[in-house]
Amino acid sequence: MEIKNVTEEAFRPYGRVLDVEVPDLLERLSGTPLPQDVVYVASAPELEACREYSLLRDEVFGGQPLQLGYCNGNNHKLNAVEYHRSSEINIPLQGAILLVGRQQDLEEDFTYDTGKLEAFAVPAGCVVELYATTLHYAPCNLKEEGFQVVIALPKGTNTEAPKVEGKGKEARLMTANNKWLIAHEESGLGAEGAFVGLTGENLTV
Repeated sequence: MEIKNVTEEAFRPYGRVLDVEVPDLLERLSGTPLPQDVVYVASAPELEACREYSLLRDEVFGGQPLQLGYCNGNNHKLNAVEYHRSSEINIPLQGAILLVGRQQDLEEDFTYDTGKLEAFAVPAGCVVELYATTLHYAPCNLKEEGFQVVIALPKGTNTEAPKVEGKGKEARLMTANNKWLIAHEESGLGAEGAFVGLTGENLTV
């Protein structure tokens, strides 16, 4: 599939590049694990102690309580998409590829055709905002050695899911706090209780 760049006009429906520099945060990110699979930590105290924490909290998230975590490793598959009720900030150390789509393109039953997704390269050190309506999941490798990516979200996101009493169709997508997920059948996430609703190819980058 074609891989565009987040600096291109085509990325505008999904997010934007922020004019922010975070050298201390990236230095701290470099000390986090880089496994052969994928590891996600929602809140990492060593990252939240960075000099840029208040900048990200106040100027980027408008003063909302903020968590800084990371998604590191090696990945070439889509496997699922998720969305939040808030923007998400991604900051890769080595660069990464993001597979993204639009929440507006979900069917009424919350299925989604993976053929609508687009791939964008995020350069090393680039601070990227993904809008709340942007479908996304784990980054994919841009460089052979893998990726280390800061994930900034409102505090509590991706922790234990709340008890949901509603019977609406969207409730079955909730797998964590502020996280709605749609899995591909090839991912194996269905066996863990995830809603399997991605149709089409399990994309490979």
